[in-house]
Amino acid sequence: MSEQSVSSHDVATLGGGCFWCLEAVYDEIEGVISVESGYAGGHKPNPAYEEVCTGRTGHAEVVQITFDPQVITFRDLLDIFFSIHDPTTPNRQGADVGPQYRSIILYHNDEQRRIAEETIAELNAAQIWHAPIVTEVKPFTEFWMAEEYHQEYFVKNPYQGYCMAVVAPKVMKARKRFTNRLKAKR
Repeated sequence: MSEQSVSSHDVATLGGGCFWCLEAVYDEIEGVISVESGYAGGHKPNPAYEEVCTGRTGHAEVVQITFDPQVITFRDLLDIFFSIHDPTTPNRQGADVGPQYRSIILYHNDEQRRIAEETIAELNAAQIWHAPIVTEVKPFTEFWMAEEYHQEYFVKNPYQGYCMAVVAPKVMKARKRFTNRLKAKR
């Protein structure tokens, strides 16, 4: 990739429950270059999945999304983000419980911070959910890539129980709601 093409991409880091769900949804969105599952927002360097699962590393399961802002904006990514998880439940998404499953936006610059805060304020004012949004908005510090078996988990394991019960419905919901944002099938 040329230096110019690399610099035309932006990065977003989001956590909204299990990273398998977010990765599976964003993989299908036009303008998304890559999605990597990992850990961020905590204090333990280079954590392993088993450590993150204890809830003691401070990390959340997140996805790091590289995207083309000429095709999809950070706000567009947040609109998808807030539609595929419950941002009103602290440290929980469905049956997944613990701080590693919290809703979090790790902003990479002041513009992302501003957009995240404005989006949350707008959604709270619209009273879409039964409770206020508890999504953390924190500065990005470091991303730790999850183990290889977590990458593209849904694509590799579509018939695994969790994927069928939890990931697939979120993917289907996103496909239906964001049809105009899906990548063309090749």
